[in-house]
Amino acid sequence: MMKFPMSGWWQKAGMVFAFLSTSVPAGATPVLVVDTATRQVLYQEDAGVPWYPASTTKLMTALVVFEALRSGEVTLSTPVTMTRNATKQAFLESGLTYGRTMTLEDALFAAITASANDVAVALAEAVAPNEASFVERMNKEAVRLGMTGTHFSSPNGLFDRNNYTTARDLAILGMEVEKLFPEYRRFFAATAVVIDGKEIKSNNALLTSFSGTIGMKTGFLCASGRNYVGLATRNGRSVMVVLMGATTERERNERSAQYLTQAFEGRFAGSGPVDGVQNRRDVAPEDMRIRLCTPKGAAYEASRDALYPMGLPGHESYLTDHLPEQVHEVRTWPGADTADVPKPSQRRS
Repeated sequence: MMKFPMSGWWQKAGMVFAFLSTSVPAGATPVLVVDTATRQVLYQEDAGVPWYPASTTKLMTALVVFEALRSGEVTLSTPVTMTRNATKQAFLESGLTYGRTMTLEDALFAAITASANDVAVALAEAVAPNEASFVERMNKEAVRLGMTGTHFSSPNGLFDRNNYTTARDLAILGMEVEKLFPEYRRFFAATAVVIDGKEIKSNNALLTSFSGTIGMKTGFLCASGRNYVGLATRNGRSVMVVLMGATTERERNERSAQYLTQAFEGRFAGSGPVDGVQNRRDVAPEDMRIRLCTPKGAAYEASRDALYPMGLPGHESYLTDHLPEQVHEVRTWPGADTADVPKPSQRRS
C-alpha cells in the first residue's frame, strides 16, 4: 500500500483512499471519553478510525470564525449574506433565499444550533474571499492542532469522501474551541433558533435533559450515522464525549449521557493522553448508507436497539433532567449587495 509522509498526508487523501484495501470492522462505531483538564482518555473504542464527520465539521468552521473575530477581520455585527453558492447547499431547513442577510452573530447561531448548511457556507464566504479559501484555513487549523486523521472539504460537512476525521481529532478540536473561546459558549448552548419566525430546534437533546451539558455539536448523514461531540461539567470536572455512527437519535443521546455519567461517577481509569491515540491510516471511513438508509436498515436498527436499549420502554434512561430551553431569534433583511462571494473588506462592520 502506498504511504505518504505525515506532513500534508491529507492533501493526497483521494489517492490514499484509492489504495486502501481494508475497511472498518462491521458494527464498529468510534467512541472517546476525555477528561478535558488532564486530556486523559477515560474510555475509547476505535477512536483513531476515520469517519465522516457530517455537521460536527461545523466545530472547525466555528473555530476559524472565532479566530477571525479575535484578529479583527470581522465583528459579530458583520453582515453575512446568502450567496448563490450558499443557497445551492443541500438540506435547506433555514428557508433563507438568495440575498437575505443577517449579522455574523446570528449566522453563528444558525450554523451551529440549527446546523444550517447554507448559512455555514455564507458565513465562510463572509470571513474569507471565498469558500475554498475558508476550507484552506480549516485544514491549516487541523494541521496546527495535530489532527492527523482529518481533512475538510467544506464548511458544513455534507458528504464528500475527502471530508473525514476521527473521534480523537474531534475531541482535540472541541477542547481547543472551549479552551480558547469560552466567551462563545452561548453558540453551542442554544436549544433552538427562530429564523424569521421559523423555529429550528437543536438536535442536542442533552442540553435539556442532562444537567451540566455545555454543548457542542451533533451531525448526521446516511454515510456517517449520528455523530456527537459533547461537553459537560459537574462538580468542577469537565468531560468530553465523542460518539460516531449511532443509528438513532435515542441511541446517540442515551449512549452519550451514559458515558458522561460513568465518567463523572469515576468508573473509568485514565489510559494516557488523547494526543497519544493513534489515527489509523490503513482503513477508509465506514459508509453507513446501506445500513441506515435502505430497507436493510430496519434489521440493523433492531440489532442496535438490542445492544443499546437505554431509554426504550422498560429500560433505564440517562436523560432524566428537565432543563430550560435557550432560544435565539434570528432576523434577516434583504441584502443591498448580493454578489455571489462578498468579501469582508467590502463590508461595513
